[in-house]
Amino acid sequence: MSEINKEENKEILENEQEEAVDASKKDHNKDIKEKTVEEKLKESEEKLLRSLAEIENQRRRFEKEVKDAFEFGSFNFAKESLAILDNLQRAKEAIKNDEKLKENKDLDKFLENINIIEKDLISIFERNRIKKVDVKNKKFDPNFHQAMSEIGDDKTEPGTILQELQAGYMLAGRLLRPSLVSVSKKESPKDEGNKDKKEAK
Repeated sequence: MSEINKEENKEILENEQEEAVDASKKDHNKDIKEKTVEEKLKESEEKLLRSLAEIENQRRRFEKEVKDAFEFGSFNFAKESLAILDNLQRAKEAIKNDEKLKENKDLDKFLENINIIEKDLISIFERNRIKKVDVKNKKFDPNFHQAMSEIGDDKTEPGTILQELQAGYMLAGRLLRPSLVSVSKKESPKDEGNKDKKEAK
């Protein structure tokens, strides 16, 4: 084989090797591009899912705000309306205890009319989900009651409500105002000694 043929063969081999290397590089670059597209697609999908989740959360928050506004929008009005019932009940007690009015023959009719108004007002409250806080034979609960005084009493368990000074009310499960109450406490020996002295007198 001549020198020229050897060189030509060598050149052909080198060219084939270069082409093979180029082809390999092209395939590698193609894989990188395809992988990058797949990664980008996955990232876009994750972003889309996050955005959809955020939109859903916002929708739920908005629905809750609308519901709360509908349910508790009248909260302040309801709270202030309780003063009407309080004043009506105070007026009724004052009239009952007034010595001069007791002599009036129309007193019973007047009190009966006040009772009707009171019942109507309570009925309106109940229709609008305003309900009185129950205190009868209940233990003191700071979530619903406010203690105004303590009364020594060994017959009941300490912390039991003995007296309601002002009624508390709820609006659809939410506290409008707490009940003002007197609660029992265990009588101390000092209190019992004072009690015995008073009884001796």
